Amino acid sequence: MNKKTILIIGGAGFIGINNADYLLSRKYKVILADNLSRRGSMNNLKWLYGKWGESFEFVRLDITKNLNKLASLIERVDVVYHFAAQVAVTTSVINPRKDFQNNVLGTFNVLEAIRNSSNKPALLYSSTNKVYGNMETAKIMLTKKGYRYADFNGITETQLLDFHSPYGCSKGAADQYVRDYSRIYGLKTIVFRQSCIYGTHQFGVEDQGWVAWFAISAILDKPITIFGDGFQSRDILYVDDLCKLYELAVRNILRVSGNIYNVGGGPQNIKSVIETIHILERILRKKISYSFSKSRPGDQKIYVSDIRKVGKDLNWKPQVKFDKGLERLILWIRSEEKTLRTLNKK
Repeated sequence: MNKKTILIIGGAGFIGINNADYLLSRKYKVILADNLSRRGSMNNLKWLYGKWGESFEFVRLDITKNLNKLASLIERVDVVYHFAAQVAVTTSVINPRKDFQNNVLGTFNVLEAIRNSSNKPALLYSSTNKVYGNMETAKIMLTKKGYRYADFNGITETQLLDFHSPYGCSKGAADQYVRDYSRIYGLKTIVFRQSCIYGTHQFGVEDQGWVAWFAISAILDKPITIFGDGFQSRDILYVDDLCKLYELAVRNILRVSGNIYNVGGGPQNIKSVIETIHILERILRKKISYSFSKSRPGDQKIYVSDIRKVGKDLNWKPQVKFDKGLERLILWIRSEEKTLRTLNKK
């Protein structure tokens, strides 16, 4: 059976480049589209060319502007992975218009291109746990390892939406558009509301990608600022596990189309901010410099995904333990240390 052709929008970013590498190793035909505005995207693209040569196609594309080019790409593929986005809460607070244009308008343009296409490719949309806001009604408690839910283990897909930041609004609006285009127009779509994803090729910054940012800062001897008390906790998922989940979704698209899934490491893979720093100290065998500052707008004290629905529907569960994933990330950071030092110069 011929492998599907997959378009990865935002393909030179962290998740996109890892997905491209995974799909190429599985013999899929891959087209990457990216506007290359993200820090590190050129480095990722260069790496992929170095590994795979001309085995994939790259198209420079801005989905908020290049609508004809987007439409022509959509006509050529069986599946679209949509990762292109403005990804930081703090950036969305500073520039909500840009956040809206990238996340809502960009996604709307992708949906319209699919709706008006002759082939109607499936769409996998990368959403976020931030669509649930601060979840003020959820009772939490503070333990030695960090914040935990008092009455349950994780957030299900029935949790009420409460966006609580421009970023939450834009990603939430987009994921509802994706869901509704499945219901109203019959498009084959899946929404993944993702928790904390980490791994190689993640050029993390202070505002986003905190696990990678901590590891990069520790290796480059840069001070780390912890916003809040450090006990904020997340369920953490290594990017390879996410790539495998996406492929499972594609293979089962007719059965799971229209669904929304909470995706992360789940209750078995919870780590707090301060706990992560201590694990880094153990692996790196060094003391890490950090200080505290006040919490940022939109920060959740805890978010943990209930992953039972996606596990049941797609027979999936995380495989990579946090320490092992962190060691892989550290090896990548060391291999890119010169580039990272240049990118992180003030």
